[in-house]
Formats: sequence, structure tokens, C-alpha cells
Amino acid sequence: MNALYSTALIDSTLPISYRVSHFMIWIMLATLCVVFIVGFRVLTSDSRRAIRRLSERLGIDVVPVESMIDQMGKAQGDAFLQYLHRPDESHLQNAAQVMLIWQMVIVDGSDQNLQQWHRRLQKARLAAPVTDTQARLALGFLREMEPDKSEIQAFQMRYNGYFQPQDGVHWLH
Repeated sequence: MNALYSTALIDSTLPISYRVSHFMIWIMLATLCVVFIVGFRVLTSDSRRAIRRLSERLGIDVVPVESMIDQMGKAQGDAFLQYLHRPDESHLQNAAQVMLIWQMVIVDGSDQNLQQWHRRLQKARLAAPVTDTQARLALGFLREMEPDKSEIQAFQMRYNGYFQPQDGVHWLH
């Protein structure tokens, strides 16, 4: 107890200019932290908004989308974010198909995962056959992961089997 009391006496005996300058250093450090945090949020707001747009539509957390973008590499990840940031529905559809191809060809190609993603895309009203253009788009975005073109084509055929005519209902491609 005496040690605490003596420390308080020492602090109160310091010149006021020292205490003020010490306080100013803390104010400057706090200001620097706030500026850094606000700057980071402003600089990354577009990419966070684009990622959130896809993840909310698919009903998933942002982590898988961010993971895919990180695995794409810097250049392709930035290109994917620019592509995803475009406002029209077709770009969102294509981005969802790229996400599907990544999920099935790179992460987990099991039938259970395929059915789960198909239901997720149906719920988001993004379920459609994977077109050759979307497969090429995925090859471009995922090229740093070196996906096998034949694997993507095999997945495309497998997934598009969900859209075969049933009871006279045909899917428009």
C-alpha cells in the first residue's frame, strides 16, 4: 500500500508541462489509430460491399467468398471484385457460378456438397446451368489455383444434369 501511495506522490510532484506533454502523446497516438481505422474502412468499403452482396444473396458467411478471393491471388482477386461490383444481375449470376465451380472443383466435389450448393442457388434464385462462358470465366479467375479444365467440364456436365427437362419443362440457357 505504501508503494502505491508513494507512486501517486511522485506523479503529482512531476512538473505540469511533463504531464501535459505525456497526455498529448497519448492523444496523438489515439488520433493516429482512429485515422488508420477510418482510412482502412474507407479504402476497403467497395470490396467489402461487393463481397457482402454475393454472400448475402447466397445466404452464406463472407468467409468462403473472402477465402476464394484470397486463393485467386492479388490480380485475379481484384479483377473478381471489380466484376462483382458491377450492379447488374448477370454479373452476380456469373460470380455465383464461379463460386460454385470453386467450391466443387477446388474445395469439395462431393454429391452432398453439390446438392447443398444447388439448393442454396435455387433459394437465391441464381440456379441455372453452368454455361461454357461461365466455365471459361471461372478458369480465368481461378487460374492461380491451376484448376484442371477437364475437371471443370466434367463438373459442368454433372451440375447441368440437374437442369434436364422434366415433365415437359425445359430450362432456357
